[in-house]
Amino acid sequence: MLGPEVWIVVPAYNEARVVSGVVRELLALGASVVVVDDGSEDGTAEAVRGLPAAVCRHAVNLGQGAALATGIEFALGRGASVIATFDADGQHAAEDVPRLVEALRGRRLDAVLGSRFLPGGSAEGVGRLRRMLLEAAVRFTRLTTGLAITDVHNGLRVLTREAAGAVAPRQNRMSHASEIVHRVGALGLRFAEVPVRVRYTPYSRAKGQHSANALNILWELVEGRFGRK
Repeated sequence: MLGPEVWIVVPAYNEARVVSGVVRELLALGASVVVVDDGSEDGTAEAVRGLPAAVCRHAVNLGQGAALATGIEFALGRGASVIATFDADGQHAAEDVPRLVEALRGRRLDAVLGSRFLPGGSAEGVGRLRRMLLEAAVRFTRLTTGLAITDVHNGLRVLTREAAGAVAPRQNRMSHASEIVHRVGALGLRFAEVPVRVRYTPYSRAKGQHSANALNILWELVEGRFGRK
């Protein structure tokens, strides 16, 4: 069981249909949970109000990167020693979180990144085009960081409080995941990847897991890396 000093940040936008189930699974791990409702219009915050989880809310939709930054700041302010990030749409497996925390602590790392593409991991339901685009993002990130990683845009990761404060996203939209990896490399943080399971359901795909969204991620990544002074 994880302790209350482990905080799990769950960014959520219009996830009222599934978020309470996700949060219940995370609470069952013994961790503390904060849901960041990123300007939802469907009652996402209300869906978890009765659960023993903290809730932060953006008045308007700012993007997943901004929601993660808010959640990390909240958890740090409440003494978190370890911070995990976890998507709200049900595509991650809650039981993977303790394995990442164990790796972080047992190997004295600063960050552990979930990878669906390592042996033992899985990406159930991912389309061929999206897989190709994700692999392109991995190659781009390897080229620009020198890090031998296998996955970039995976929302499941675990960080020490010091690392979380150092790599908290500044880019609001979906390219924050690449931004985090870039900062891990730039700061010389000790990290490892651990295989995790990602399950793309019709619901999660409809919520933004389209191949077109992966193209947007690639564009934001290139723009953020080379297009800004």
